[in-house]
Amino acid sequence: MNPVVIIQVVLIALVVLVVARLFRSRGARAQAIRRIGLVVFAAFAAVSILFPDVWTTIAQKVGVGRGTDLVLYALVVAFLSFTVTTYLRFRDLETNYTRLARRIALSDVQTPDQPDDPAS
Repeated sequence: MNPVVIIQVVLIALVVLVVARLFRSRGARAQAIRRIGLVVFAAFAAVSILFPDVWTTIAQKVGVGRGTDLVLYALVVAFLSFTVTTYLRFRDLETNYTRLARRIALSDVQTPDQPDDPAS
C-alpha cells in the first residue's frame, strides 16, 4: 500500500476520533483535555520554531514528503478540534441563556392575587 494513502487514512481516522470525542465530552474532564491540548500545541509551536528540520525528518519517517505537509495536517486537526469545542461551548451558552431568560420571564409573571407594586 502506498505510504501516502496510509497517512491519509490515519489522518482521516484521527479527525473522526477527535470530532467524536469532542462531541461526547463535557465538564471538567473535557476542559482539562482542552488545556492539555493547548500545552501540546504550544510545545509543537516551540519545537517548530527552534528545530524546523525535525518535522522534515519525522515526515520522511512516516511517509509524508515534506515537514511542512506534516505540520499542515497537524494544524488541520488542531483547527478542527478548536472549531468543534467552540461550537459546543457556544451551544451550551445559548442553552443556558435560554433557560435563564425563561426563569426570569416566569418570575416576572404576576399572579392575580399579587399587588402590582410590592412596595405599596
